[in-house]
Amino acid sequence: MKDLAHNYHTPKLAQQVALVTGGAGGLGTAICHALANEGASVIVGFNKSSEKARALSANLESVLETQHHAALAAPVTDSTALATLAETIKSRYGRLDILINCAGTTRFVAHPDLDGLDDALINDILATNVRGPFATARAFRLLLAQHGTGLIVNISSIAAASAVGSNVMYCASKAALDNMTKSLARALAPAIRVVSVSPGLVDTEFVKSLDIDWRHEQVARTPLSRLATPADVAQAVIAAATHFTFSTGAIFSVDGGRQL
Repeated sequence: MKDLAHNYHTPKLAQQVALVTGGAGGLGTAICHALANEGASVIVGFNKSSEKARALSANLESVLETQHHAALAAPVTDSTALATLAETIKSRYGRLDILINCAGTTRFVAHPDLDGLDDALINDILATNVRGPFATARAFRLLLAQHGTGLIVNISSIAAASAVGSNVMYCASKAALDNMTKSLARALAPAIRVVSVSPGLVDTEFVKSLDIDWRHEQVARTPLSRLATPADVAQAVIAAATHFTFSTGAIFSVDGGRQL
């Protein structure tokens, strides 16, 4: 009986509803699973990955009978669609407690290659990584504020501070996102908290497919001797929702000390 009591998991997000934009991606998938395991009803937000999002939603575990997961279109660059989604969530769930801004985009362009960073890519990065999180906050703020304990988690990157990343504009977009986190934290308090979770290089399937020597070099540059995993990022999101409940405007690094 003692072992059973020790292993019993009490869900910390029972009765809560969470929306994860970009929910079908590598990080988004881990975050959706973590939220579901803590008892939240999870809305897997997607733009183009509808089949993948629906499959993920169907495979999310429910630790409580009250959980109802779904996959819903959440194109962060379409404010009209986001307003419609807010009405759908209000009708279906009656509330929204947690918004995870995980949708993002980038492409590798060497920093000295200014011509390679064309205007179309710049616009895409800024629209998705900066305007998108603002648009979601704007669209869902009334639902998030409804119970006075709403939470927005922006998935950022240590590139915001280090200026080392896939391209110059990606780094700038994450710096803008962290700045926005602080502005929104002040503007939406006290009913809504806003924080950033800021990973270092995450060991996704894409990163694992890259040159093995380069990957080993990145591990060697990390004081904790490994790269971040999607689960590490997901657990930081859970911590922001369940433990750091008096934190807002904060930037939580999940990087194994890469910036040291």
